[in-house]
Amino acid sequence: MAHLFIAAAHKSSGETTMSVGLAAALGARGLRVQSFKKGPDYIDPMWLARASGRPCYNLDFNTQSEAEIRVLFARHAGRADLALIEGNKGLHDGVDPEGHDSSAALAKLLGAPVVLVIDSEGITRGVAPLVLGYQTFDRDVAIRGVILNRVASARQEGKLRQAIERYTDVPVIGAVGRDPALVVKERHLGLITPEEMVALDETIGRLRSAVEQGVDLDRVLEVARAAPADRHPLARSDADLASPGGETAAATRPDVRIAVARDAAFGFYYPDDLEALEQAGAELVFFNALQDARLPEADGLFIGGGFPETQMPMLAANRGLKGHIRQAAQDGLPIYAECGGLMYLTRSITWGSEVHEMVGFIPADTVMQATPQGRGLVVLEETGASPWPSADMLATENGRPRIPAHEFHYAALEHLDPAIRFAYRVIRGRGIDGQHDGIVKGNVLAGFCHLRSTARSGCWARRFVAFVRTWKESARRNA
Repeated sequence: MAHLFIAAAHKSSGETTMSVGLAAALGARGLRVQSFKKGPDYIDPMWLARASGRPCYNLDFNTQSEAEIRVLFARHAGRADLALIEGNKGLHDGVDPEGHDSSAALAKLLGAPVVLVIDSEGITRGVAPLVLGYQTFDRDVAIRGVILNRVASARQEGKLRQAIERYTDVPVIGAVGRDPALVVKERHLGLITPEEMVALDETIGRLRSAVEQGVDLDRVLEVARAAPADRHPLARSDADLASPGGETAAATRPDVRIAVARDAAFGFYYPDDLEALEQAGAELVFFNALQDARLPEADGLFIGGGFPETQMPMLAANRGLKGHIRQAAQDGLPIYAECGGLMYLTRSITWGSEVHEMVGFIPADTVMQATPQGRGLVVLEETGASPWPSADMLATENGRPRIPAHEFHYAALEHLDPAIRFAYRVIRGRGIDGQHDGIVKGNVLAGFCHLRSTARSGCWARRFVAFVRTWKESARRNA
């Protein structure tokens, strides 16, 4: 099965726009393209999913073991003609000084040949030592091609190609010119989501056309198909692939219904987490928090992250839904909310001079700040206050399971009730107050940190469904 890794020399080199363009261009050839994104990320996978027509899955050393990564990759890549993995940051960047969490490490784990995207602004002959350096820094990383991005002119492109061809053995398989129309706008949390793009298909079409015109797609396919079969996860033994460490492969017959908010305000969901909820026995029913006046009939509620601050007027104006959610929470409905979902459940959101009322169940006010209040990988330790069953993990020295997660929020909570309980202590990261995350009120668990339903992270989906099921059975007995 063909697969390749799109990486960059450094952050903001255009690897996302190049990956999206490649996914769309290869799909237009009739190929089934399965995309993956390295690390914790929601927005880039949304773009890749839209371009490929298939869900994009995250591969993350922080929340997954190497075995889980191989299983997830093999399971979904095996259903496609080509797997395209987009890295994050630079090829060798990461938290670990030894590089064990880098894009390079992931490419090696998956036996994926690398196509290196280079931002060409302000460089000509100097591109040669750059490529040579990346080649020699870790010779186990198979760099099989270069795509020159944001090239200013044909003259510059000629100099870049000449330098790379003279001093290295890495082929230049594409060059894309500098064009403002190819840039997807960014804001405080990254790229604008596809849900909010007015001309989404036109934007993806432009990226596809740029790749079709500037990149040798036949060479790209040659690189992908030349991936060494003996290092591919599908070549691992059945025993190795049989233990993903997370949810079971066989789904339980649905016996609970969980409502999930999905719209321009709330869209940060890992597709495998949603699948894990279903495997645990949940039927998912989606609703639009901007438009729907009431929740659908459900036994639980999941509100993920997103951009409620950009949708404040519409969220505030939907008084019927806000009131229904507030009453449901007061009546004990199990609710899980992450980041944007937490913000929505507070009394209000303030951004600049605008203040809008939200659901009002969490006794706090959300205020958007000028700089990130929490950003990066976090480690949480359970306090025992969570309404869910305890994480099925190895205990720490004090007997509390530790959960790796991530956060990225400009929001802070103010006027929080000092008597509030928390599900987690923050060992690393910021959370709500630098020491805690996961507000617990009634059957609601709401925090800034994003969980991932993997064995290393405590399989939150299975635990949440179990809690919803217990609550439903209790409510039925007491009816």
